[in-house]
Amino acid sequence: MALEPLHVPELLKRFGIRPQKSLGQNFLADHNALLKVVQDAGVSPTDRVLEIGAGVGNLTRLLATQARYVTAIEIDNRLYPALEAVLTPFDNVRLVKGDVLAIPVTDLFSEDGYLVVANIPYYITSAVIRHLLEGAVSPRRIVLTMQREVAERILNREEKTSLLSLSVQVYGEARIASHIPARCFYPPPQVDSSVLVIDLYSQPLLSAGEVVTLFKLAHAAFNQKRKMLRNSLKSVLGDTLSSILEDAGIDPRMRPEDLKLEDWIRLVEEVGS
Repeated sequence: MALEPLHVPELLKRFGIRPQKSLGQNFLADHNALLKVVQDAGVSPTDRVLEIGAGVGNLTRLLATQARYVTAIEIDNRLYPALEAVLTPFDNVRLVKGDVLAIPVTDLFSEDGYLVVANIPYYITSAVIRHLLEGAVSPRRIVLTMQREVAERILNREEKTSLLSLSVQVYGEARIASHIPARCFYPPPQVDSSVLVIDLYSQPLLSAGEVVTLFKLAHAAFNQKRKMLRNSLKSVLGDTLSSILEDAGIDPRMRPEDLKLEDWIRLVEEVGS
């Protein structure tokens, strides 16, 4: 089922909607770019898809033509008149009003293996990933349209670890599927974007308890990322800090961005031993 391009600026004007910068509302408006996102996601007729940030439904409707059904979440109530109008022809789309971070994944899906497609602001990316992956049911693939610089940082192109890249590496393997110029969005952001695809492992690299320990340590370290580990982890590990770092083979003068995934795993193992 081929769909004609949707003219996003005209649609927003018709419904009296102005994009809100505070919500990171830069709508992907280029039809070919939208088609590429669906292709990058590898959506098939048997797939259940979760779309986070449905906007005005321009991506939702393309997903609906390829998937078994689509659950589309949108937090901004102002968008619903336009969203519902665009999606009227599709009976395999369920709209959910609300914040994805406040909705248990089990309210949306009853079993593992669904796909996630999202164009979300950077500031909630890490929280969304953890929310989805730590839920009782897990996706098999997450496809995120995000700032190109952020996507490349997740892949450690700069050879420095971030809290976000660490989160992704524990759960799956990430790759950049394509790039999207800023002009493809309305209104256009200041930077280009990339489509990041995360294919999830059947099991995370750490147990549930170890994941909790990892993020407790990582949050403490990255909250003071300019400090050496011997200072930033003091509040978490106390008097055991020096011996734990030594046993894990980690230089206490290192900063969190200098540690690779395997270093964090050894540190978690020493804390738990």
